[in-house]
Amino acid sequence: MIFQKWGMFGRIRRQSNQFLHVFRATRGIANPQALSSSSSPFASVYAAGYRELQAQVGGIAPNPHPPKLKSLSAVTVSMQLASAEEVRRVEKGMSWLATTGSVTPFIGLFGTVWGIIDAFAGLGSAGAASLRAVAPGIAEALITTAAGLATAIPAVIFYNQFLQNIRDLAQRLDNFAMEVTAQVEKAFD
Repeated sequence: MIFQKWGMFGRIRRQSNQFLHVFRATRGIANPQALSSSSSPFASVYAAGYRELQAQVGGIAPNPHPPKLKSLSAVTVSMQLASAEEVRRVEKGMSWLATTGSVTPFIGLFGTVWGIIDAFAGLGSAGAASLRAVAPGIAEALITTAAGLATAIPAVIFYNQFLQNIRDLAQRLDNFAMEVTAQVEKAFD
């Protein structure tokens, strides 16, 4: 899951930077297919706003007298809804990392307690009371704690990192929606 998310965020970053570069170089309201064929979240947000804009004004073509925009807020809302959907798509699997980070130490601890109980039960049945008799069982039991921690620590670290990436993406998508709204307002008001 960690490697999958890491790769996904890398792809999103590259595709989004490429889309934003082309979008900002275009200046104006362009057809989404003309801008980029990437699957960037920014492309999806822009396409949603563009669809709403087309629905309100018909075909968007260079015109000395552009048609009047019916509702700028409807265009903005379309982009906000698309933005929320993109964030929701990126968040998939995050609950699994959170659960792994919070539960695996307890699973490891349970395994340790079970192993120690088993070691002491073996001590009782062997009839010998020495550390040498219980040490192997206790050592094996402590391996489960180490395994639980070895799973939980990376899960928590990457959960926090990915959560920050998601927050950053959400903020950038909101800012982009405002940028597009401003361009639409200039072009059609």
